[in-house]
Amino acid sequence: MHEQATAQQRPKPFRVKDVAALLDVDTSTVYAAVRNGELRAYRVGVGRGTIRIPVDSLVAYAAERGIPAAELGVAQ
Repeated sequence: MHEQATAQQRPKPFRVKDVAALLDVDTSTVYAAVRNGELRAYRVGVGRGTIRIPVDSLVAYAAERGIPAAELGVAQ
C-alpha cells in the first residue's frame, strides 16, 4: 500500500497537447522541441505510442526560456 501512495504523489507527465496549451504554442512546436532534444520526453505504448513529457522536463525547458514554473501553473 505504501508503494501505491508514493505513486499517487508523483506528478503525472504531460501530453503534447497539454504542454502546447501551457506554453501557448502549436503542438508542432512541442514535437519539434522533443525531436531536437530540447524537451526531454518518452514514448508509452507500442508502435508509434504516445509521447509524455515529465513535469521536471517541462519546468527546465520553460526556465531555459525565462518562463517561471509558477507562470505555467505547474507544481513540482
